Amino acid sequence: MTATDENPLGLLPELLLAGAAAAGLLLGSWLPRRRQWAVGLLCGLACLAAAAAAVTAAPGPATTAFGGAYALDPLTTTARLVLCGATLLVTALSLGPLRGHPRESEHHVLVLLTAVGSLVLAGAQDILLVAAAYLLASIPAYALAGFAKDGPGTEAALKYYVLGALSGAVLLAGTTLLYAATGTTAYPGLAPAGAAPAALLTAGTLGVLGGLLFKAGAVPAHFWVPDTVQGSAPPVAALLTTVPKAGALTALFRLGAVPLAGSTVPWPALLATLAAASMTLGNLAALLQRDVRRLLAYSAVSQVGYLLMPVAVAGRTALAQPAFLYYVAAYALTNLGAFAVVCALPQATTTDHWRGLVRHRPLLAVSLAVCLLGLVGTPPTAVFLGKLEAFTAVFDAGYGWLAVLAAANTVVSLFYYLRWLAPALTPGAAPPSGGEDRLARGTAHTAAAASLALGVAAGPVLALLDGAPAH
Repeated sequence: MTATDENPLGLLPELLLAGAAAAGLLLGSWLPRRRQWAVGLLCGLACLAAAAAAVTAAPGPATTAFGGAYALDPLTTTARLVLCGATLLVTALSLGPLRGHPRESEHHVLVLLTAVGSLVLAGAQDILLVAAAYLLASIPAYALAGFAKDGPGTEAALKYYVLGALSGAVLLAGTTLLYAATGTTAYPGLAPAGAAPAALLTAGTLGVLGGLLFKAGAVPAHFWVPDTVQGSAPPVAALLTTVPKAGALTALFRLGAVPLAGSTVPWPALLATLAAASMTLGNLAALLQRDVRRLLAYSAVSQVGYLLMPVAVAGRTALAQPAFLYYVAAYALTNLGAFAVVCALPQATTTDHWRGLVRHRPLLAVSLAVCLLGLVGTPPTAVFLGKLEAFTAVFDAGYGWLAVLAAANTVVSLFYYLRWLAPALTPGAAPPSGGEDRLARGTAHTAAAASLALGVAAGPVLALLDGAPAH
């Protein structure tokens, strides 16, 4: 058993973001409309402060807080850094389009609340806390999806809400069944025991997995992803495909590494099958897309498949945790970089609209190339090392077939990324530039450079990601 720490400062990163959200609401109610950007600045500073607090607390041993309900370990620390960095980038992407909007401050606050819920998902070690974090990560996101109050946004929010409410009910039902089977909701007590009814344990675990798979956007709970991403504003689409996904996948990894590690039910085989289905369906569907946001949406579904590979073998090989954590960070940077390029030219909605980008916006074209080739898994980008580590982990755990299938899917993905990239690197007339966002361009350059830097520094970073999760 690890030591238990009841000090609220153990949750300092989460408290900083939650406090900034509350302060942002108050500040937004006093500031005139032309100065609402100050709330965005406050949110950005809160993300930096939360990341600094996570780094400061990182060197300590793996512990739990609040009766074992919250884990403080390498999984939580890495998730904090990834989610705070991703939220900072999303806030930067939102500043330009929202300037002068009557609900500008509310948007920034909703982004922070979504991040807080995702952070708690990543660190939760109690099923009840997982359910509460699911709601906190979901409800603000529903509002963000329909924030524009236009036709596509309303449709996006409705589909996201209906499927999210259904998946939340499934998660709560699973929580109830697990409590009925074991008499506890804490992860260590959920480990299979002789006295617990196997059918209840299995049904309850399936319910919890179903809710988390929806939040991650994995098959079979992926139906909301393309319509919601296409109908939402580009900064919101960037958020939905990155922040809740990272939190939910970390929660899935912790579930596999702690309570499910000794189960006789073949959970690794189930998750490996869902990983294979997600990457295959996502890539095949993306081949048919011309709308760039819809293409990135199916790309996000396929990337969940790759990310589920180390999740499937959590607790069964020491290579799974560093592979997963590194890949999550790499995906977050690269995916946000691709969406930042979309935010920079919001009128260029289809792949054909990007023709001539290299001539008129050469740096933006380079950033797009780095991010799209990065999502494929091209060296020396970070996703390449993430995929390589994930392949190694599943091979080590005896799932070589999954690595072979993932490699084949990677080849398939090259075609639809190149269908977007080829026009962008072809000389021609300038892409539609109405509403061009300079801050989004800077964010795209930053994310692309960070993706390359993370790939180059893979060795030292991977060495920091090891260490058993808290129990």
